[in-house]
Amino acid sequence: MNEPTETSPEMIAFGLIAQAGDARSKAYEALALAKQGDFAGAKELIEQAEASVLEAHHIQTSLLTKEASGNHTEVNVMLVHAQDHLMTAILAKELIAEMIEMYQAMGNLNR
Repeated sequence: MNEPTETSPEMIAFGLIAQAGDARSKAYEALALAKQGDFAGAKELIEQAEASVLEAHHIQTSLLTKEASGNHTEVNVMLVHAQDHLMTAILAKELIAEMIEMYQAMGNLNR
């Protein structure tokens, strides 16, 4: 059996899953801080989540560039699963960022 290489579909999938998982975790940590009124901390964690999403986008861009150059990447269930993780992480980050803004606005109204 061949060992996965850095550009194998398995390793690409692991990279996407790792970055997506980090982004999602940071977003939920940010929400917890916002609930406690720590909006500066929440903002920092959302920025970290965005950095993880950006790193995942770099991985996707490399896949697209390879494909456009005629170097096909085998799509397997793991890669599809990784893409699903990334899309749900992006959605969570975006919604949580909006929720944080709402918490902050509600806090300002109650002052």
